[in-house]
Amino acid sequence: MDSHTVAPDHSRRETAPASGRLKPNALGVLGILFFVLSAQAPLTGIAGAVPVAIAFGNGAGAPAAYAAVGAVILLFSVGFVAMGRHVVDAGAFYTYIGRGLGHATGTGSAAVAFFAYCSVQAAMYGLYGATVNGLVIHYTGADVPWWVFSLATVALVQVLGATGIEMGAKVLTVFVLAESSILLAFALVTLLRGGGPQGLDFGHSFSPDAALKGAPGVALMFAVASMFGFEATAIYGEEAREPHRTVPRATYLSVAVITTFFAFVSWMLVSSYGASHVLDAATSAVTGGSSTEFVFAPIADRFGGWVNTVLPILLATSLFAGILAFHNSANRYLFSLSRDGLLPRGLRTLNRRHSPWAAGCVQSAVAVLLVLPFALLGKDPVLSLFSWFSGLGVLACMLLYLLTSCSVIVFFRRERLDTRPWNTVIAPTLGALGLAGALWLVLSNFTTLIGGSTTTATWLVLSVPAVLTAGVTASRLTRGRRRRSAADDGNGADHGADGSAAGTDSASG
Repeated sequence: MDSHTVAPDHSRRETAPASGRLKPNALGVLGILFFVLSAQAPLTGIAGAVPVAIAFGNGAGAPAAYAAVGAVILLFSVGFVAMGRHVVDAGAFYTYIGRGLGHATGTGSAAVAFFAYCSVQAAMYGLYGATVNGLVIHYTGADVPWWVFSLATVALVQVLGATGIEMGAKVLTVFVLAESSILLAFALVTLLRGGGPQGLDFGHSFSPDAALKGAPGVALMFAVASMFGFEATAIYGEEAREPHRTVPRATYLSVAVITTFFAFVSWMLVSSYGASHVLDAATSAVTGGSSTEFVFAPIADRFGGWVNTVLPILLATSLFAGILAFHNSANRYLFSLSRDGLLPRGLRTLNRRHSPWAAGCVQSAVAVLLVLPFALLGKDPVLSLFSWFSGLGVLACMLLYLLTSCSVIVFFRRERLDTRPWNTVIAPTLGALGLAGALWLVLSNFTTLIGGSTTTATWLVLSVPAVLTAGVTASRLTRGRRRRSAADDGNGADHGADGSAAGTDSASG
């Protein structure tokens, strides 16, 4: 009889991963940092965004935009980290916003977050397909449609995502180190050699006058895009070692590294051309359809012609790393929503490696649905798919950052778990003001950002509040099912210990 009693207990322990928690103690500070850096896709951000920010933004003052956005995100991170000490959950924004502004608003934000991550990933698939297509034509002469490479990579990303978080971290580490190293080597050599024809000229890139020249809003938009994915520090909190220490360290480190990297490398690019010549060089490259040459050319001048062979390949791996990072972030949102009873139970299923493979399958299916129409309609993968969805991702993420800052203030005013004014009121308020200003700039320049018509821009902008509203409505309609799910699984109590799901329910009243 005793042996019969032990067997069911053992069975429960073995099957717990199927609907329980993600694998604990799987990631340290550096592992999380590489997931964040891969979402930034450093080479993609530099080669794809910096030339446009200089050409259509504020010219030589573009590096100042990266520094300014980094300062705003750092202020945001103070409250983000303070709340993270009391809330640990794979839902990140969803859980944070829900705890402060109510469960319905939190669920709406989860829909926006999933929408944002899938949009950014779809944009990357467009640029990735075009990049790999160019490489195949160059090396084999075969003109294979771009979407073949994109859809094949959807399957590969699904496999890697299902193999577990440690494997994903190892793959991303290799790619991020490869692409970052060559950019940093170029920047350091340029710095040590005193810049280009006009020297380093710090003032022409970082002075207030330089920062406000031209259209600084455009440069700020691309700087905001460079920060995508830093919130993954909280998304992976449940899988982190000592999350209450690991997540804050990874958050501050990622913001500091990203800001320094983009500001420094873009400044050295400006210096390599000279402040008075860089605008013409960037404009010529972008309007001529070869914006990456603006970045590749000075690096090749420093290191030799082999760079022109290696960098296009690294650009493809950079995009692949970003795609994999956003896949992991998006499927964890689906997993968290399922665990809290807002989505079907099957999405909370974990495989033997504690990976949310079912949620990953859904995320991969969404990626196919976003990419396929552009392929069937013969749309340009860069001018349409990449530009439209990257602009949409910028807008959606800015809204999430703003809602999170407001939620942090409300949460600590109500719960009184942390009474430090700087961490819970002053820094979040300053961050919210900065984010609101950036959001206004994004909206004001959205048509320019996506490179499309006013009608297209309007429909894309309206899709974000539409998704938020749909999420809020879904939360109210599924409230009863969510409570029954928590009662059946006991997850409400389990998560409540971490300050996540249970607390979110109570916030909704």
